[in-house]
Amino acid sequence: MSHPPSWTSPPALPPMDRLLSPYTGWTREHWESVVDQTLAAVRPYASPRHALIDLPGPASSSGRRSDGLEGFARTFLAAGFRLAQGNDGGLAQWYAEGLAAGVDPDSPERWPRVTEVNQAKVEAASIALALHESRHVLWDALDDRVRDRLVGWLGEVVGQPYPACNWLWFQNLVQAFLRSVGGPWSAEEIDRNIAVMEDWYLGDGWYTDGYEGRDTARNFDWYAGWAMNFYPLWYCRMSGGHADDALWARYRDRLRHYLSGAQHLYAPNGAPLHQGRSLTYRYAALAPVWAGAVFDATPLPPGRTRRLASGVLRHFHTDGLQPIGWYGAFPAIRQPYTGPGSPYWSSKGFAGLVLPADHPVWTDPEHPLEIEEHDVSVALPVPGWLVSGTRADGVVRVVNHGTDHAADETLATDESDYSRYAYASHAGPEYDGSLLDNQVTLLDRYGNPAHRRPLRPMGVRGRVGMSRHRTHWPIGAAPERTWPPRQPAFRTGPWLRTASVLRGAVEIRLAIVDAPASVPPDDVPPDDVPPDDVPPNRSGPDGSGPWRLWIGGHALADAEPPTVEVRDATATARRPDGLTAMMVGLRGLPLASVVERTGANAFGAYSAVPVVQSDGPVRFAEVYAAAVLLTGAAATELPEVTVRSDGTVGVRWPDGELDEVTLGDAVSP
Repeated sequence: MSHPPSWTSPPALPPMDRLLSPYTGWTREHWESVVDQTLAAVRPYASPRHALIDLPGPASSSGRRSDGLEGFARTFLAAGFRLAQGNDGGLAQWYAEGLAAGVDPDSPERWPRVTEVNQAKVEAASIALALHESRHVLWDALDDRVRDRLVGWLGEVVGQPYPACNWLWFQNLVQAFLRSVGGPWSAEEIDRNIAVMEDWYLGDGWYTDGYEGRDTARNFDWYAGWAMNFYPLWYCRMSGGHADDALWARYRDRLRHYLSGAQHLYAPNGAPLHQGRSLTYRYAALAPVWAGAVFDATPLPPGRTRRLASGVLRHFHTDGLQPIGWYGAFPAIRQPYTGPGSPYWSSKGFAGLVLPADHPVWTDPEHPLEIEEHDVSVALPVPGWLVSGTRADGVVRVVNHGTDHAADETLATDESDYSRYAYASHAGPEYDGSLLDNQVTLLDRYGNPAHRRPLRPMGVRGRVGMSRHRTHWPIGAAPERTWPPRQPAFRTGPWLRTASVLRGAVEIRLAIVDAPASVPPDDVPPDDVPPDDVPPNRSGPDGSGPWRLWIGGHALADAEPPTVEVRDATATARRPDGLTAMMVGLRGLPLASVVERTGANAFGAYSAVPVVQSDGPVRFAEVYAAAVLLTGAAATELPEVTVRSDGTVGVRWPDGELDEVTLGDAVSP
């Protein structure tokens, strides 16, 4: 352990150690310094007895007092991991005072009860986990009255309803701690929750975070790692002998399988894949990586675990506050439940500190990531992703033909962080609702793009992924933003079948538009709505087309406007560091352009989206093709795309390799 920190002046980072850590230079001492800086930065925003940490930023839908509890609970989680291998009395005492005030019914800093505010159910789990890991220096030192009040506050989770998502683990975690200290708990509730979540396990280590509709399981994102594969093993750890060997083995095996694929979702520069909700948690993406090391449930050697983890922590490190955003503040990334304390679920990223300083994960030399040794190509059939990481530039790309956070039985508007055709480590979607980037869509006669959700996965295998969806446009104004979001009415257009062939930095994106059936009368807005009354990004009054095909590429963003270029059927956006987004129309898409935006992207104030589109109304049953690139390397030679008379598409790569795709058939596993 390092020496106890001075909480009024957090220590500077230690010197780099390039012998032990040739890739990042970071050691355990760096991790301890960063967590100390993190916890020191929030102290000026604490209430007098520390029970509430009221950080600057917009309030969540749960209100300011709940947000203050969230600020306490989530930073306390980092403190619990920090205290697991040491006896830092100053840190423990500061949070002990907050615990006492939070559960004191007469304190002006009293926490909202779980029966009063649903969000308290989430924060109770962080408090329980932190108490478990710091038990020897904190829980054991509390006086009996405070312990009794804590048990009473936590104990209200018993018998409470929880939404059918990762929240069920919060109830189980709290009850596991309560069981360990002689508090109330319910074996029936614990077993029921485990049984419900078993139905969400879909193989290869992947869980859907609950069902969106009657039987739609396409809710895949970082929650599969930082919740669904993290909490089960910590539940077992907190349960002692109540968790049998079979339960331990089940969850270890799943996490090991998850990490075998998910390890490739982190770039060498430390950037995780930018996809899914709650991305403001940032390096919480390390939670499953550390859980793998803590519970001997990882395919990664210890030196690779630390190299991956230190890379991510370095990537996001700041000695100040963590605002709502990705790098700096970016409010558009927030959900209605996001408050100013929410980013501190990043505390899960410090879970490795529960391992002693002599553990191999801290003492072995850093081991390179696979992408640092060779290009990586992985198919993840459960979420419906193709993954490509290129050694030359360190960019990780994911092509998405299986994830949309939607229910099959309900048309829905697209979500930037779920519905796109591709995501990456070095680029993210536009958050302004423009539906321009990483899309295959139809534009109606007013230029409004159709939505994709719900997509219908057709499978991924090798380098090929496929899906289809019914194009649809919202009617009228969008409903007020809520969680979960409410959906407007829609009119529908043709079915759109799409496929991707991903190799290295190049994705060949294919599309076929099916001839539309007649439009049901209920699907068409009144004929007397004049075109001038059509609001932006809303459907026009005519439900019959014609439509143009639009394919958008990666949104490239930076602090300064990217350099853009359009030449024939090629559109390019380039950053000063050489990272380039490019679209090339290969078949039926001769019109190229670049759409520029300001303030729409988490990666920088200025963004640019290269696009290609048809030069007239879309031709039904015809194959359209474009090349989509995101690369920091030299110019890449593109493959040749041909279409046989039977509709089979051939993608012949420059080295002679051939991929064949039939857009009407599902991809066999």
